[in-house]
Amino acid sequence: MPGGLTRTPRRARWRWNCGWRRSVAESRLREASRAATNVRGVTLHEMRSVQDPRGDLSAGEVGRDVPFEVKRYFLVYGVPRLEQRGEHAHRRCHQFLVAVAGSLHVIADDGVQQQEFVLDRPSRGLYLPPMVWGVQHRHSADGVLLVLASDAYDPADYIRDYREFLALAGRPPSGA
Repeated sequence: MPGGLTRTPRRARWRWNCGWRRSVAESRLREASRAATNVRGVTLHEMRSVQDPRGDLSAGEVGRDVPFEVKRYFLVYGVPRLEQRGEHAHRRCHQFLVAVAGSLHVIADDGVQQQEFVLDRPSRGLYLPPMVWGVQHRHSADGVLLVLASDAYDPADYIRDYREFLALAGRPPSGA
């Protein structure tokens, strides 16, 4: 055959097809869901996923599961267990966080309420709207965090001082 292709025997092709059909029949589909949290605007998402003997799949759609148009992404990995990442809020940028490998904890804070979330599977995502302080910590050794962002990188969009964040959120710092 041209291009080094070989013909697959009909019996082998039939066996593959039967195995595929059997695997699909054994697959378990979990529909997407979204849960409100104690923190203003923050939502916890369980993405559509399929558990299958051939390997699992998790999928989401921009605009449906990810509630904004994605213009940037970045990965955070190799974080020592005792280190913290994030420790900032954004003025305009929306973010959607997914632990694509391993696990980590995320603290979301709107200036009034704080809540901690565990991201420990690729089918769970956390939406952080603008003006929510985010901290990621307790990264597992194999942890990889995917962050989808609504805007290109802009240093002026970051609020890195917690007291400034509280003032902008309309909350006076405690003890002030």
